[in-house]
Amino acid sequence: MPIPVEIKRRHTELSALLSRANILYYVEAAPAISDREYDDLYRELEELEKTNPELQGSDSPTQKIGAAPLKVFASYQHSVPMQSLDNTFSAEELRSFVARVQKGNSGIMPTFVMEPKIDGVAVSLRYENGTLVRGGTRGDGREGDDITLNLRTLKELPTRVEGWPEVVEVRGEVYMTHAGFARMNEKRMAAGEPAFANARNSAAGTLKLLDSREVAKRPLSIVLYGLGEVKGKVLETQLEMLDFLRKGGMPTPPWSRTCAAMDELIPALAELDEARNFFPFATDGAVIKVNETSLRQKLGSTSKAPRWAIAYKFYPEQAETELLGVTFQVGRTGVITPVAELSPVALSGTTVSRATLHNFEEIRRKDIHEGDTVLVEKAGEIIPAVMGVIHSKRLPGARPIQVPATCPVCKGELIMQGVFLRCENPDCQAQIKRRLQHFAHRGAMDINHLGEAVIDQLVDCKCIATLDDLYRLNEEKLLSLERMGSKSAANLLNALEASKKQPLWRLIFGLGILHVGAGVARQLEKSFESLEQLAVAEMPELLRVADVGEIVALSIFQFFRLPEAGRLITALKEAGVNLKSERPREGEGATKLFAGKKFVITGTLSRPREHFEERIRALGGDVAGTVSSKTSYLLAGDDAGSKMEKAQKIGIPIVSEHEFEGLALKKGRL
Repeated sequence: MPIPVEIKRRHTELSALLSRANILYYVEAAPAISDREYDDLYRELEELEKTNPELQGSDSPTQKIGAAPLKVFASYQHSVPMQSLDNTFSAEELRSFVARVQKGNSGIMPTFVMEPKIDGVAVSLRYENGTLVRGGTRGDGREGDDITLNLRTLKELPTRVEGWPEVVEVRGEVYMTHAGFARMNEKRMAAGEPAFANARNSAAGTLKLLDSREVAKRPLSIVLYGLGEVKGKVLETQLEMLDFLRKGGMPTPPWSRTCAAMDELIPALAELDEARNFFPFATDGAVIKVNETSLRQKLGSTSKAPRWAIAYKFYPEQAETELLGVTFQVGRTGVITPVAELSPVALSGTTVSRATLHNFEEIRRKDIHEGDTVLVEKAGEIIPAVMGVIHSKRLPGARPIQVPATCPVCKGELIMQGVFLRCENPDCQAQIKRRLQHFAHRGAMDINHLGEAVIDQLVDCKCIATLDDLYRLNEEKLLSLERMGSKSAANLLNALEASKKQPLWRLIFGLGILHVGAGVARQLEKSFESLEQLAVAEMPELLRVADVGEIVALSIFQFFRLPEAGRLITALKEAGVNLKSERPREGEGATKLFAGKKFVITGTLSRPREHFEERIRALGGDVAGTVSSKTSYLLAGDDAGSKMEKAQKIGIPIVSEHEFEGLALKKGRL
């Protein structure tokens, strides 16, 4: 019997929503929905696929964990997959899990270990003969990002453990404590920098920094509670494993309980729910694991999660309050986001007076009116969100929320695109501020000392209105700003001058072209000699670029056909901003010093790894994450570890940082 069109449409919609949520959570560290909302959507998708198995493809969110690793780091291959956990919210579902485990154990009730579910970033650490050699993020479960240098900065984490066996892969979560996060934000605000939104996202963003020296300044902590590959040691239970980690100096969960029956799990959950209020970190539930390793192996796992463990999620704290009104925020691309203005209410240890309403489709679906009594939730320290309306308390004067007819900032025309309302005026002051923030961001032009507060002042006082206006700033204009002294002004002007030398891909990314991320920007730099050449490219040329499809190509094409695009390019060129590509074009590889050469970088170097990657690519070479017979050179710093050993074993040339600089300055082919 054919699947109804409505079910197919809903399956496509759910898949798209969950895939986007995964990218926001795992890659961009900027979740837009709560864990509860995600789980509700996930379960609905699961049910659809159970009743209609032909809908389930290999790319379904139910078959994936997280998202693909970022391309700015080398890849980290997990020798044992890092899986996620199935979730439950009720005693009935937990009872079903226990019954399944008991059935898989020939009817014998096993022992369970309960630990707090810490709201952090999952990582894996590989120790060889007691030495930390590599560390990575979970990524898609099979491959993550190599963040070894960043993990080495964690003060609680030993880099050497005496007496450990041949291989031990330790797994856990990196997080920020409440106190550490608060101190960091206090320092940022005192320095005139914007505060970070929440601890979990800050931890995720910190681990993605390319300069480990900056990572060391952030208050990261780690807790370890599991194992991947182990050689030379047999650990028969979870309790034995935790004891093994503690004896090795590893930070382990501060709270755990052993339960021999379902009747012991429920009181333990209640105890943890109360105890978590006193933990120094955020936790949103419990992880319940079978204690015995042999039974875990017997129970096995699905493609996504182990059958011997489950996460019990506590219901996030909610509060009732009055929706006083709705304001509208304007993003970099002109998208209008409705924000609920609330009667202040205490929630998760803070006073909440604003919450996101996501988009106008959500407002319609939840039937939210101004004046309603609403439920507000702040799960996992995500930005508070309005979860629903208590219709029984709706007053006669409650008013439907009206979609604005004009932009709340510039009063320009608005158009609806799908579920998003967008301001079409490129000169909108709110968009200008967001575009400038994106342009100056570390991942784009990397302009230090140009934070949100400074940009807001510069735009408000009409010192700048376009990206190229940044390069017309002078000391006189900067000193007119609040909290801007001579030293701060000099630092910002120096940073602006340094940004002129950034590679072309950073400029392309910084322009904020819709759908053009850093990866696409790199591919565009490889394919075009200059920004001017890219600006006049026709659709067929753009479609020949790797990673550029029709939607992205059309977005690039339309951006450069805007009247202000030509003026911007001319102004940037006159300001001395680099518009030329240093990457080899197709057919020009032979003219580049490192053409055809593949480098692998390892160990601690005097500069961020990205600096060396940029040098290599600028000279025509490629950078890989693992050593193989195709590797041309291993660039090795201190504590090089297993990559150096492998390079030595297969005869790959190893160069120091000093030797690399000598290679890069040579004239002629290598």
